[in-house]
Amino acid sequence: MKFFIDTANLAQIKEAHDLGILDGVTTNPSLMAKEGTKGHQATLDHYKAICEIVDGDISAEVLATDFDTILEEGKVLAALHPNIVVKVPMIKDGLKAIKWFTDNGIKTNCTLVFSAGQAILAAKAGATYVSPFLGRVDDISWDGVQLIEQIADIYSVQRFTTQILAASIRSPLHIVKCAEAGAHVCTCPLDPILALLNHPLTDKGLATFVADAAKMRDVIEDAE
Repeated sequence: MKFFIDTANLAQIKEAHDLGILDGVTTNPSLMAKEGTKGHQATLDHYKAICEIVDGDISAEVLATDFDTILEEGKVLAALHPNIVVKVPMIKDGLKAIKWFTDNGIKTNCTLVFSAGQAILAAKAGATYVSPFLGRVDDISWDGVQLIEQIADIYSVQRFTTQILAASIRSPLHIVKCAEAGAHVCTCPLDPILALLNHPLTDKGLATFVADAAKMRDVIEDAE
């Protein structure tokens, strides 16, 4: 399973990259706004800066909701860098745009997906990625991980090539469950990824090793 970081913060992207586990980045207008990007050119420049850090797919989201403007915005984004993936909402005109982008060699990420039916439509249109928001599904008392499993089963049976990009990840357990459920990618903020490092037995074992190493140094120094 690939790890994407869901942020536009350059420092966090670099930190994840330096860990050696980063495969890509997802962004959205809200995340870009948090970084203080003001104006169209500033936003494009920020995407370019992300591309300089990450050697992997980077989702850049269109703002439009009508077919013609989605195409216009998507073409501009795709021209920034070969790794840019145009992120398009799961709406009627979005679906039409995904088909057009696919036919013209532009990678896409179909976002705001909350059902298996929507995921089928995205795959039929040729989306590179489909982004089910499992955390938001959980918020309305449905099972987000179960949705990932359902989509994975359908894609396997139908031999769809669209990759399942599990989004709205809230915890390290979500990441593990998505891996079990068959997600090709998970995207989340840096904190849940770093939380995967944590285990009390690791902490306990390391403390023991450090203490024993200190005792060994004391013995060597006394011998000298």
